[in-house]
Amino acid sequence: MSRFIQKSTPARAAAAPHTQRAVAVWTVSVLVALAVLLSSIAAPVAAQARPAPDSFADMAARLLPAVVNISTTQTVDAEHAPSVPNFPEGSPFRDFFDEFFDRHGGRPTPGPRQATSLGSGFIVDQSGYIVTNNHVIADADEVTVTLSDDTALKAEIVGRDTKTDIALLKVDSDTPLPAVGWGDSDASRVGDWVMAIGNPFGLGGSVTAGIISARARDIQAGPYDNFIQTDAAINRGNSGGPLFDMDGDVIGINTAIFSPSGGSIGIGFAVPANLAKQVIHDLKEYGRTRRGWLGVRIQSVTPEIAESLGLDSAHGALVASVTEGGPARDAGVIAGDVILSFNDRAIDEMRQLPRIVAETEVGSTVPVEVWRDGSKQTVEVKLGELEEAEESGLLASDPSQPGGPGGAAPESTGVQVLGLTIRSVTAELASEFDLPEDTTGVVITDVNADTDAARKGLRPGHVIVEVNQRPVSTPDEVRDALDAARDSGRSSVLVMVQRDGSMSFLALKLD
Repeated sequence: MSRFIQKSTPARAAAAPHTQRAVAVWTVSVLVALAVLLSSIAAPVAAQARPAPDSFADMAARLLPAVVNISTTQTVDAEHAPSVPNFPEGSPFRDFFDEFFDRHGGRPTPGPRQATSLGSGFIVDQSGYIVTNNHVIADADEVTVTLSDDTALKAEIVGRDTKTDIALLKVDSDTPLPAVGWGDSDASRVGDWVMAIGNPFGLGGSVTAGIISARARDIQAGPYDNFIQTDAAINRGNSGGPLFDMDGDVIGINTAIFSPSGGSIGIGFAVPANLAKQVIHDLKEYGRTRRGWLGVRIQSVTPEIAESLGLDSAHGALVASVTEGGPARDAGVIAGDVILSFNDRAIDEMRQLPRIVAETEVGSTVPVEVWRDGSKQTVEVKLGELEEAEESGLLASDPSQPGGPGGAAPESTGVQVLGLTIRSVTAELASEFDLPEDTTGVVITDVNADTDAARKGLRPGHVIVEVNQRPVSTPDEVRDALDAARDSGRSSVLVMVQRDGSMSFLALKLD
């Protein structure tokens, strides 16, 4: 400002104090407005982000009473019990074991023995309902729950679910028990702070903290894998304990760790609360799970399969087969359909569908959007119950692994397509390759090893049933379908193949 005054005329110099005040007021006003604008822009970010807590102590003190220790006893038959080595007289090993057993009450006597295991759990209802892992109480003859005040209570197993490794227990108490509530695991984000509490080895509550490292992890533990990964230490004996968000709500059940040594290396996994809540509800209500059942066997949509079907990208779940008498069959779903959404929830990848179907209420009618013949269609499906289908034997068999009966192909001139030699199914070929009597399609009798078809597992004895979702029964029909695909500008073709008693789709390159 002094520089401005030095360059001013006397008249302007006389007015400088007023000008200074005006400029100062204007500057402050601009800064205030700018601060308000910036705060309004930053507000959504600040509302979503949460700073690291100064301490977890207050939250831990509030939640620890609801976390319990779970111990089990199991009678082990003598034939399954570990045997005591029997060394010859005079052996140094014999002297060592004799001295050891003398210090610990003598050698164990033959016969059944009691085995014990320990884990954690948490109270979800003041009346005494407790959640834990199924593997904690598996095969237990007796389950004991030890509360945070060292009160020991016998527990009843209300129900268990091996597919998600969840179990529900019930204890009787004269007074209401401290309980914790469920949170929304879908709202949790990678990087959010979490706290894990366990009660291992009967030593009392144990608290660890960390962040969510990843979501939707598939560790091949079951059909509904959707684990939360965390670096909060989940040590031995912490299985079945809760994973809390910073509101003190349970967003996961600590279930597994990845570790070469058996100890925590910062890779732990928890069953998401939103998956567990429905399981717990069913176990409490019915003593078992009641999952939705669609009645299809599915496979992933690869980029090649997507291109062969005219999809703009690889997404959805490709229906490989439909169970006779199942809900999908009754609704008109057919093999070759790609399920794009189920009950208005998009299916981005194949493994999402079983979980979404399982979470849907049994008996409800839901819209299913499918891709068929180059366009989207919607069918209405009334869901069945998975457990009833399992008991009745309605479920389709598991997909077989690639590979076939093998053996030398019969002498044939056959038709050559895509590095395959194919022939119409005859009684002689059916006998040669041990095919079912009702087999339809064209049988592969030879495969060129240096082809896309061979790399994708096609072998002599496999049967091509459809090409581009059209049934084929002769080699000429296969060749015509391939020509039509080439004429339409496609670089690959979708074939349905019967192998080892099951159906699956493959996208084969046309070059």
